[in-house]
Amino acid sequence: MSIKPKLLIVEDEPHILRGLTDLFVFHGYQVESESDGQKGLTRALASQYACIILDVMLPSINGFEICNKLRQHSRTQPIMMLTAKNSEEDIINGLTLGADDYVAKPFSTSELVLRVNALIRRSGWTGTDNKLVLSDGVFICTQTLTGSSYQQEIKYTRREVEILDYLQRQHKPVSRDELLRQVWGYKTTCDIDTRTVDIHIAKIRKKIETDPKSPRHLVTHRGEGYQLHVV
Repeated sequence: MSIKPKLLIVEDEPHILRGLTDLFVFHGYQVESESDGQKGLTRALASQYACIILDVMLPSINGFEICNKLRQHSRTQPIMMLTAKNSEEDIINGLTLGADDYVAKPFSTSELVLRVNALIRRSGWTGTDNKLVLSDGVFICTQTLTGSSYQQEIKYTRREVEILDYLQRQHKPVSRDELLRQVWGYKTTCDIDTRTVDIHIAKIRKKIETDPKSPRHLVTHRGEGYQLHVV
């Protein structure tokens, strides 16, 4: 008998928490939940989860603090954040602290399930570690989400590694829309804010480039997209 993937949902609005619990149980998940931030963090650190879904606004401590503490504990724990609608600050904070993805409230339940499924599927790193080498001074270990950049130890988020891995396999410029479809898992991008791609690209450049303003590895081709170069 197969083991159901286990989720932790930390959400303080009772009707949303009940709805999300019922939703994911219906889709075959084992669901645990907390409505308090500190209790959610304690539970998250005490067990292993296929994915942790975090609301931003919580009693005791907020979702950003939980995300930050979880990332100090584990670089590979899949984390999905529920942010305020159209709040760029929430999105940037969550991604900076290491969240793998976010969904803005109010959200489509079907989209949320698809995004969580995709995140869990992508997080299943198995077998031997793969090393992405960009130059003699820059490499990334795709399983451990760590690497070295000019003799400095670097930690990556899973989404950053997914972007680098996808770009490395294309050998051509890749548009924002293609990244949103192939890496983020969106079926359509016509109503999606593409700034999230730019935020990730800027974060990656700070980690792999000696001069992020004049990149050698992660290059922008005007009108075409981003391309990863091995030099």
